[in-house]
Amino acid sequence: MEPSSSLNDDIKRHYARGDLATLVLTALASAGKDVDRLAPEDLAPIDEFHVRGRLATLELARAAGLDASTRVLDVGSGIGGPSRCIASAFGCRVTGIDLTDEYCRVATMLAERTGLAHLVTYRQGDALDLPFPDGAFDVVWTQHAAMNIPDKATLYRGMHRVLRPGGALALYDVLAGPAGPVHFPVPWARSPEASFLVTPDELRRLLEASGFRIERWDDTTEAATLWFTSLVKKVQAADPPPLGLHVLLGPDFRVMARNLARNLEEGRVLLAQVVART
Repeated sequence: MEPSSSLNDDIKRHYARGDLATLVLTALASAGKDVDRLAPEDLAPIDEFHVRGRLATLELARAAGLDASTRVLDVGSGIGGPSRCIASAFGCRVTGIDLTDEYCRVATMLAERTGLAHLVTYRQGDALDLPFPDGAFDVVWTQHAAMNIPDKATLYRGMHRVLRPGGALALYDVLAGPAGPVHFPVPWARSPEASFLVTPDELRRLLEASGFRIERWDDTTEAATLWFTSLVKKVQAADPPPLGLHVLLGPDFRVMARNLARNLEEGRVLLAQVVART
């Protein structure tokens, strides 16, 4: 079944930050950026809302074989960092869909200010009810979105439906580790009620049951742990840098980051980068 409206509302509240556009532009100006003429690289510390940031995005893009002819659907597009990154680097056209209206508005604003509005578009919507025709995309892209979605069978069936034959699912997600329950809050959820992790074996079964053939599977947990440990040191500083994920999640991000680092170190969560074909 689809997530209840109350769960969707809880997820929106978790990610919403009031006047997010002003917060983001103020942070960029504080970092010395020209907010009227931004480059995608200027935004990297704030708009790649996943472990290992832009490096992970480019790794996944190369693994999926993106080029200028590729039509991409980014499910859980956030404020648009990965979509703008791959559009700028590879010339592909990207449609982003996200549950949080505010993220879609900010993503559109940043696309305009980076000169990428001709390649990327965003719309509010539910990942479990993708408003696109069958076979509309060459690649479905998703990074750190499925952790908030309990009905993963419907999620992956929908992704399979909107892909052309031979199309690719490019996935990068947090998975359940072998060492027990997650310490909360974490960046994707403040409590267990909004977190729905599966194990690697469960993810494989879900993808295969949805019609996917797994082409590549990379466990990036070790690299993620090193990267996040470094990030935690920055956000715990008395004066964190003006640009960073703390701008999106507010003061709670310090404890969220500390908990995620602990979850990685203790084997409570894993990171996987997957390419699967229809």
